[in-house]
Amino acid sequence: MWAEDATKRGYEMVAGATPESFWLDRHERPAPRSRHHGDTSADLVIIGGGFTGLWAAVHAAEDNPDRTITLLEGDRIAEGATGRNGGFCSASLTHGLSNGIDRYADELPTLLRMGTETLDAIEETARKYGIDADIERTGELDIANFDWQTEDLKEVAAEATRLGRSMPYLDAETVSGKVKSPVVNGALFDPDVMLIDPAKLAWGLADAAESLGVRIHERSHVESVHKSGDGVMVATGYGTIQAGKVLLATAASKPLRRKLRHWIVPVWDYVIMTEPLTESQLNELGWSGREGLADSGNRFHYFRLTADNRILFGGWDAHYFYGGDLDPRRRQNPEEFGLLAEHLLQMFPSLEGIRATHTWGGAIDTCSRFSAFWDVGMGGRVASVLGFTGLGVGASHFGARTALDLLDGLDTERTRLNMVRSKPLPFPPEPIKSLGINITRKEFARADRNGGQRGLWLKTMDKMGLGFDS
Repeated sequence: MWAEDATKRGYEMVAGATPESFWLDRHERPAPRSRHHGDTSADLVIIGGGFTGLWAAVHAAEDNPDRTITLLEGDRIAEGATGRNGGFCSASLTHGLSNGIDRYADELPTLLRMGTETLDAIEETARKYGIDADIERTGELDIANFDWQTEDLKEVAAEATRLGRSMPYLDAETVSGKVKSPVVNGALFDPDVMLIDPAKLAWGLADAAESLGVRIHERSHVESVHKSGDGVMVATGYGTIQAGKVLLATAASKPLRRKLRHWIVPVWDYVIMTEPLTESQLNELGWSGREGLADSGNRFHYFRLTADNRILFGGWDAHYFYGGDLDPRRRQNPEEFGLLAEHLLQMFPSLEGIRATHTWGGAIDTCSRFSAFWDVGMGGRVASVLGFTGLGVGASHFGARTALDLLDGLDTERTRLNMVRSKPLPFPPEPIKSLGINITRKEFARADRNGGQRGLWLKTMDKMGLGFDS
């Protein structure tokens, strides 16, 4: 069903779009903060100004107002994955229920509870600090486009019921009352998903952190982190910080600690944003509940309405470039944008003629178990959390909180989790890494064309617990 190549009408939709994230291309974006310079000190240095680093800054300052905290961002706040995602804030800490069952079955009830608590805490923090992030607790519809996908969704619904969660399966007739599309055969409804404006949330968290005494420096690239006396020396291009402890929250960027580089790969995801829909266009879609939407193939789309009724449409393929290439030129991919535009029109034919206003890409910190992992090193002075694999908008809150517990040497319910104490399988070195990932991408496409039937390669990856996902 889905086109495999961009079409003329797809290219026409995106041809005039601004090559930048819609979330970041707005007058609300604050001016950059000052660069760090000189030789300073801090009890805690947080490296990374995305969601994980920002949540860590707020948590740490709230927990201990006397602690001196500095946050360093190499570019601008939210410039990375935080300002380039779809704004789906899921309660899942395990990259979905099925992945949680496969990897963390014994502690999944605890992780489900913690995930719901995390979602509530994010909403409460926004209220507490007056952050207007256009939060809508709409839930998400995971759509079956083909009959073979309906059985998988029904199995997930049954597992959710067994675990005491409500994730009902909706048949084609029922879901047609929520969204009208010729390619929707059913859907699973997950109530524990919020839609947010990710950049507004990040900018608000930065303001909240500063109000609590955190020093934030942008355009302050960290060149190295190494032991220094009883602490850690953090070196930027314009100075140093003598830190008591350091929390690394660098997402898909090349990890500062070499040992972490074997556990993550950066995969690229692409997004288009349409112009605002008219009232007539909205009525045609019947999308009155404003749920987040995603489809259910190995290659999948995610899409949603914004506060001003644009459609954000992203996903499908996940691209890995040899050597983990993170060059900013990768943020633009005309063929991928044209293909996404064609797919949007296949999903909603009534939108023929609509135009995209923005196109962008971003890198995702992917690990082989698809959910976050933690590491502590340098004698307990440096903690890291990475590997969110595309579901970090919500899970970063939990990831940051847990990393701080580890850094402070606390014995908590979080730090006792096997999920926190274990690591994913590492990726092999190049060129095996690139070859393996790109074979996996092709096999995902083959499986989708063959009614979901997984070939020998994917079955082997499943048994090994090694793979990648967007």
